[in-house]
Amino acid sequence: MNALVAWTLTTGAAGMRTQARGLAEAVADTVIEKTITVGAPWSWLPAGALPFALRGVSGDPVAPPWPDLVVSCGRKSAIAAAAIRKASGGRTVVAHVQDPLADPKRFDLVVALPHDRVKGPNVLNVLTALHDVTPAKLEAAADAWRERFAPLGKPLVGVILGGATRGRDFTVEDGQTLIDRLQAMRAESGAGLAITPSRRTPEAVRALFRQAFADDPRVFVWDLNDPNPYRGILALADRLVVTSDSLSMVSEAISTPHPVEVFDLELEGGRHAGFLQNMLEAGLVRRFEGEAEPPTKSTAKEATRQAADAVKAILAKRGV
Repeated sequence: MNALVAWTLTTGAAGMRTQARGLAEAVADTVIEKTITVGAPWSWLPAGALPFALRGVSGDPVAPPWPDLVVSCGRKSAIAAAAIRKASGGRTVVAHVQDPLADPKRFDLVVALPHDRVKGPNVLNVLTALHDVTPAKLEAAADAWRERFAPLGKPLVGVILGGATRGRDFTVEDGQTLIDRLQAMRAESGAGLAITPSRRTPEAVRALFRQAFADDPRVFVWDLNDPNPYRGILALADRLVVTSDSLSMVSEAISTPHPVEVFDLELEGGRHAGFLQNMLEAGLVRRFEGEAEPPTKSTAKEATRQAADAVKAILAKRGV
């Protein structure tokens, strides 16, 4: 049997890359990541509107021989993915993650969250975002970080900081509120903290966390220098607190064996607010208010595995 080859198509945003890569790696033997841009006037059109839209694609090469599978994420990547499906004569299976803002029939599969409001016979609705965090990767990260985190003691609370979203900054005031709640929780639980900002976290917020915990031997705050402790924290924390700005970070936290709380940045409307509300209603997360006791861990269907099974079923029907 020939090795199954997949391309991922994204415009390079980290969250989109993670979602596309997670699905592709769960299906294919070989995964080739492609970062592309789609220029005007092609970028103004919905996916599949013009079969020769590949003329507007730049970045990593997108040309025959076509792969067995393309996984795209993001509206502009959907334009290229739909064009590949046409160019390959339908031989390449194309799975798009998120709302393509186009007719789902232009893809073999669309994987969307409930708040995307995409409907169709080939639309798979999943509760959490796709990702590339697997038990094997968590085990490797645990081995790499166990000795470094051991002095922080137990219980260990992992704190994952994001950044601004459209229309909502991550302010110093937000950071101070989160620090106050963490300190209240620690006063009762005696927990250690492993804190990882992301590269999107504002410098003023990062500085606030560094200053607040500078002299505390039971607190680790990542300085953004390699190696990145993110997966080590996902693997080794007994409890996870994640800011609400990133669907991917919340979904990855939920995929671990640990209870998850979300520090709500009070995002109004849009995908983030709808996603958080769905997570709260499903009992998969709790808003973090500084409680000493962690929430009960609830388990969701693993979204990446659901999507991978759906793609494999399509490939099997094609004899791939």
